Amino acid sequence: MKFPLPCVIFAGGKSSRMGQDKALLPFGGFPSLAEYQYRRLLPLFSNVYISAKRNKFSFDAPMILDAPASDFFAPTAGLLTVYETLASDFFAISVDTPFVDETVIEGVVSLYEREKADAVIARSPGGTHPMCGIYTMTLLPLLKQMIEEGNHRLNHLLGIADTRFVDFPDDELFFNMNTPAEYRAGNRKS
Repeated sequence: MKFPLPCVIFAGGKSSRMGQDKALLPFGGFPSLAEYQYRRLLPLFSNVYISAKRNKFSFDAPMILDAPASDFFAPTAGLLTVYETLASDFFAISVDTPFVDETVIEGVVSLYEREKADAVIARSPGGTHPMCGIYTMTLLPLLKQMIEEGNHRLNHLLGIADTRFVDFPDDELFFNMNTPAEYRAGNRKS
């Protein structure tokens, strides 16, 4: 079964704590983490896109590139471009969370289908995971207003919107590879 929404893999961050572009690091037998995420999510969604500042990848995938004038590195830049490109609700996932599995996606999609909300976001004992969830078109006016005000914090957006959370008991599903040590640990888990 394919989930009914497009999926967008966000891979446009600075990777400053990693010291190099983490989306391009090899992972899970693939030349890059981005390709690993794309290939594993493709069977689950009707459409999978990669959101980034530029096409820096060595494999073919539909790209959603941030506007050239976008000089800030924040998920809000990517979100705005995704909304403007797809004009639909979508499932967002960060490139550096390769252990988010089908049960997490199914849980988030299930709540999205049952309840009307601006966003449906995964949460675990360690906290909320803004880059693992569904963003609906109803958020677009709030997002535009925040960006105009210079506010790029996703948690702020989710705090002022009608956001629902899906709780998962395992923080490991949301393991995030931001540093070289986390990347090495993630590779051992894959």
